[in-house]
Amino acid sequence: MLRDIRAELTKARRPASWLLLAVAVVLSLTFGYAVPYAGLSGAAGPPGRGLDALLPGAFVGSALGGLPIFVGALALIFGVLVAGSEYGYGTWKTVLVQHPSRVAVFAAKLVTVAVGALAAVLALFAATAGASVLVASLKDQPLVWPAVSDVLLGFGAGWLVTTMWGALGVLLAVGLRSVALPIGLGLVWLLAVQNLLASIAAPLLDWVAQLQKALPGPNAGALAAAFGANAPGVDAIVGSGQAAVVLAGYLVAFALLGGWLLHRRDIA
Repeated sequence: MLRDIRAELTKARRPASWLLLAVAVVLSLTFGYAVPYAGLSGAAGPPGRGLDALLPGAFVGSALGGLPIFVGALALIFGVLVAGSEYGYGTWKTVLVQHPSRVAVFAAKLVTVAVGALAAVLALFAATAGASVLVASLKDQPLVWPAVSDVLLGFGAGWLVTTMWGALGVLLAVGLRSVALPIGLGLVWLLAVQNLLASIAAPLLDWVAQLQKALPGPNAGALAAAFGANAPGVDAIVGSGQAAVVLAGYLVAFALLGGWLLHRRDIA
């Protein structure tokens, strides 16, 4: 098992993975700090993004703000690459001939996704903390940090959400046996369908509004909102406890279903 994990982690250190991480950090800093800071001098300022939201006391929410949509989409792409590249390169048989257990190989891929998610959340927390310190110094504000417990809980919440999206990417890659189609369908869901449901269908249809409370995207937004995030897709439609349980359930379901598909179906 450890051999499989080491092999998967080595393969995951491809340039595309580093590019996804860089894009996540740049987008989070751009829309979490650069644009709101530039808007501070405006007459009205960006809604919900005043100076207090840019200071160190609120950096946890800023780090989590992109997880329901664009950072989640990047995590999904990473998950697709971890599992789907084997189909793209035709290397599944080469991998499995060296190990008798498909389950062990699949578990190693899930561990790789979890490690990648951990690295991404760590990078986001470090980048947003640094940006908040810069804003505080430019505005001559004191450095008041959130409680350590809040930082740790926020970090765990971010890791849960990011790993959940990555596991969905793995499931799509295994289910569709490719890379391009899973990425395309995953992005359509994250960037279009769930936003259309929230902004158009939910206000008109009560059953859609209730369905929102069981979907991964809205629950990811609710969990981020519990830590002060203010971004598209972030809305406290359920409590943080329920959101965490729902997201953990999706993570387990994606992992089990992906492993079952890989175990039962032909590789070719």
